Amino acid sequence: MMRVASVGPPLLGGVLLIMGWGALAAVLRGGHLVAGPAEVAGWIAANPGLLGRALGKTLTNATLGFLAGNLVAIALAGVAMIWPRLLNLISGLALVVFCLPLIATGPILRVLMGPGDGPQIVLAALAVYYTTLIPLLTGLRATPAVWLDLVHSYGRGRWSELIHVRARAALPYLFAGLQIAAPAAFLGAMVGEFTGAEQGMGVLTIRFMRALDVPALWAIAVVAAAVSMVVYGAIGAVARMVLHDRPPVILSPPRGKPVSGLSRLFQPALLIAAVLVLWWAGMALPGMNPFFAKSPQDVLAALTTAPQAAATRDTLWTALTETAVFLLPGYVAGLMLGAGLAIALVLVPNLSTLVMPIAVALRSVPIVTTAPLIVLFLGRGALGTISLVAAMVFFPTLVACLHGMRQAPGQILDVFHIYAAGRLRQMAHIRIPAMLPAFFAAARMSVPAAILAVTVVEWLTTGRGLGSLMALSASVSDYNMLWAAVAVVTTISALCYAGVAAIERRILFVYAPEQVRP
Repeated sequence: MMRVASVGPPLLGGVLLIMGWGALAAVLRGGHLVAGPAEVAGWIAANPGLLGRALGKTLTNATLGFLAGNLVAIALAGVAMIWPRLLNLISGLALVVFCLPLIATGPILRVLMGPGDGPQIVLAALAVYYTTLIPLLTGLRATPAVWLDLVHSYGRGRWSELIHVRARAALPYLFAGLQIAAPAAFLGAMVGEFTGAEQGMGVLTIRFMRALDVPALWAIAVVAAAVSMVVYGAIGAVARMVLHDRPPVILSPPRGKPVSGLSRLFQPALLIAAVLVLWWAGMALPGMNPFFAKSPQDVLAALTTAPQAAATRDTLWTALTETAVFLLPGYVAGLMLGAGLAIALVLVPNLSTLVMPIAVALRSVPIVTTAPLIVLFLGRGALGTISLVAAMVFFPTLVACLHGMRQAPGQILDVFHIYAAGRLRQMAHIRIPAMLPAFFAAARMSVPAAILAVTVVEWLTTGRGLGSLMALSASVSDYNMLWAAVAVVTTISALCYAGVAAIERRILFVYAPEQVRP
């Protein structure tokens, strides 16, 4: 009976999702926007070999990228905990790399790496490592100070502290990052296939988009969503088997020494210097063709001293303003929807198993297949673009906030139960404060995700903004403009990230000071 009870709500959620899908297809019949379940099932049954070969190729590349990206994230987090002075430099460099727009780095990687699966695997790894790194760093810091004091009392160093204490405390956050990363890896592999691959789901997507084959596009979206849902569920099942301990109480740590103004200036300067050095070093590698690979001085010259510098700046500014109009509303809407739904699911637990399958399905559908359809349905204006940006931000926020609220200390919840405090009081005084580190982690990693979403939409559908500019620059081999656009997007992402991090420090200094102590 218990097994039936646990399977029933998710099954009902799936049934409701299919029924809603069928109803939408019936309402829009003849509009060439939505293919119903029967049409999609018929197309899959008629093309199992074609779909199977493409899925196998994309799934292999996505899996390799998923493993590589997450291993890099775990390694970087470990290094940052063992050598804390490197934390800001590591997280800053990781942010810069993650902020590189996939639609620009894809063509560049294809030129530099040539044919084969290399660009797909690299883009899949780039799409996931940061979504694991940020929650993992949050979890590694969510450690009671008394545990660390016990390790130090036995004369052990940071390595023992990391292995025996911090790693165990970080496991819930690691699993949250892995669940968020599963759909992102598939998206990264498909974007890599958009840049000239010979086989894969991305190749089929381009083919069927050009042919306006709506049932085929929906079939690809459904299969991609199903794969992502299976991986998401498998990671969640492993988490339930591994995580048994109740979250500990984390008392406020001792106040550290205040960071001086000189140190605050030194850290960004060091990061900028490291980025420039690595950029120059990368361009100096053997085999780098200067026609494709542009150095910092090439980009600076294109924006300042080149004959067309004024036109280049005007073009970039126009594209940037077109992108910014949709970015902020979609980002804020996604954060609020994700956090709000997470709170609702904790207040009414029975809804979770019903709603989560629908939420996972909607997020797991790759944006590169659904963006054209959604924009055609909602229009090329603000509503369609903002909705897609919000969808990209919504799911990571939902998953992170759910995991964050589960970290509410059991002992404090027991005290509230003794005094018969209701769920609303528990939510306001315990669960939301416990959720804040995870919420801000999601807010930080959603900054580049939102920019990725808006540029992909501009690339595939609207024909405006930075996304369209980068795609056009790559198609006409204007690599000065392409690298300049990448530099602008990365800079804007880093500045927005810094703004979110500043708000985070002020709030977590009160509610979770272990996350911001020097």
